[in-house]
Amino acid sequence: MLTPPGTPVTTIESNHAMNQIINLNPFGDLQQLPLILLSAGAMWVLLRGADLLVEGAASFAYRMGMSKVIVGATIVSLGTTSPEAAVSVMAAWAGDAGLALGNAVGSIIADTGLIFGLGCAIVILPADRFVLTRQGWVKVSTDVLLAASCYGVWLMMGDDAALGRWVGVLMVALLVAYMAISVKWSKLHPAAPAPIVTGEPGVPAQDESAVEEALGEDVEIRANAPIWLTLTMIIVGLLLVVGSSHFLIATVKVLAEKHWGVPDVVIAGTLIAFGTSLPELAVGMTSIAKGHTALLVGNVIGADILNVLFVIGASAIAKELPIIDLGGDQPLIFLWLHLPVMIMMTSLFLFYIFRAVRRGRFSRWMGYPLLILYVGYVVVGLMTSAG
Repeated sequence: MLTPPGTPVTTIESNHAMNQIINLNPFGDLQQLPLILLSAGAMWVLLRGADLLVEGAASFAYRMGMSKVIVGATIVSLGTTSPEAAVSVMAAWAGDAGLALGNAVGSIIADTGLIFGLGCAIVILPADRFVLTRQGWVKVSTDVLLAASCYGVWLMMGDDAALGRWVGVLMVALLVAYMAISVKWSKLHPAAPAPIVTGEPGVPAQDESAVEEALGEDVEIRANAPIWLTLTMIIVGLLLVVGSSHFLIATVKVLAEKHWGVPDVVIAGTLIAFGTSLPELAVGMTSIAKGHTALLVGNVIGADILNVLFVIGASAIAKELPIIDLGGDQPLIFLWLHLPVMIMMTSLFLFYIFRAVRRGRFSRWMGYPLLILYVGYVVVGLMTSAG
């Protein structure tokens, strides 16, 4: 998941965190050719893992009679978010508690702006009215809760503002409630996929089964797959995606820094930031390629919810999370850049929900404002850190 550049809670402004990443990289002594080969191998494993995860999730949805968007919003998003939550909690215990906030907010920005925006721009994404009026609103509400909590404690505490353990307990309690109600919603959700009427000029109406047949997939075999096999595919796919993502970013970072002469600030703001969102991006693009677009929508919604309730909640319980970095060059940048960008993207997503639930799909034009906002955010973060 993406860590936003230039904040007290990010990799760009946090030279200490950056140095930790450099020192822990086990590939620093390798030559260029072995690094390139290792990077290519990691990319291949990443793609195969994403393929296995997407197929396993789709098979599980068919086997259990669940909507794929529900599976994406729960099982897949929980799997891709759990490693990042573990890292954030360990960082909090180690003294880098502020990184958890940047990790979560940056992930929301990357998931919504980059992954959902790119997905929208590439294909017509399905809009599941049932999910968008439930999990979709939970996503918006958790983003608002995070922003209100951060600005609220800052107004009350000033430079000493921090999200205390009570905030973490509240968020984890909400997480438990969300997971419980998601199980209930999954049982109420109509299992049959609704036709996707695109309404776009020159684009014929289609449904997921038609897409699957065009891709040569056997829906009957998937529906009859043993449950243990589908769960194994999901678990192995998650392990491959998360593991290969960290492996890939470690090797490419050494290439960029030691062999290609790329400055640290650029590496932190682009390569490391992009690499931490690689699992969700790989799953999203594979979902599109295999015709399971509902998984992308569900994964983005679920991951954003978990970034607030799971990542920040668990980290705040471990140690209170500071909002202001008094030792940084831009101590308030989290409040004037990163949270506002998150709020703008959440507002756009809310506007899209209102339109999409009436039309049954997210139009392709909806992706472009999100992508433009995301690129602008990264550029401003890089300029701020470089300055």
